[in-house]
Amino acid sequence: MGYRIFLAGASGAIGRRLVPQVLAAGHQVTATTRQAAKTEELRTLGADPVAVDVFDASALRAAVVAAKPEIVIHQLTDLPAGLDPSRMAEAIVRNARIRDEGTRNLVEAAKAAGARRLIAQSIAWAYAPGSEPHAETDALDSGAEGGRAVSVGGVIALERHVLSAWPITGIVLRYGHLYGPGTGTETGADPAVHVDAAAYAALLAVERGAQGAFNVAEPNGHVTTDKIVSELGWHAGFRLAE
Repeated sequence: MGYRIFLAGASGAIGRRLVPQVLAAGHQVTATTRQAAKTEELRTLGADPVAVDVFDASALRAAVVAAKPEIVIHQLTDLPAGLDPSRMAEAIVRNARIRDEGTRNLVEAAKAAGARRLIAQSIAWAYAPGSEPHAETDALDSGAEGGRAVSVGGVIALERHVLSAWPITGIVLRYGHLYGPGTGTETGADPAVHVDAAAYAALLAVERGAQGAFNVAEPNGHVTTDKIVSELGWHAGFRLAE
């Protein structure tokens, strides 16, 4: 029997590759985008689209409550196409706001809707300097400076909101650098993960995994992935059939 899923950020790089996977698994998906023009694309994929701004807490709460989800998936970002270097400085600030304020709003909406599980996108390169490869128990880089401080600060806030969302089970997926369709690059810097495999991790987390964080990356020397492989049955080679 499938679950009712509320997917925030469905028109993003991971979201577009995740919608087909959750539908194929038999789940019902309410998919959000900030841009009304993208709702038809989501409908074509088979989802029930909703245009909503995560910073409009009351509208977001109404949308989530109306969807009655058992599972909420957070794939919201605010990054330029292809990670355009000329636009990244301002994008980092916007993205950090989504990770903090946007995540807080989504958590409160999920609680109001009675959701049981919240799965959220994080990153695998926010660890504090130290011995590698990093396990999920290693500290994040709270002492970072400059632009990294803004980015890591947003990550720390996001993970705090998700992992303290009791009675909801909070799962944080610390993704490596994305590559593949919709990401603007066909190769990813280490730690790297194909966008299809990243989406697959979220699908697996719908039904599996205890509360906590999981590194999601191809084999590399920076972070360990033993936990997601053993607990969720994930494998880095997953790809959508085209």
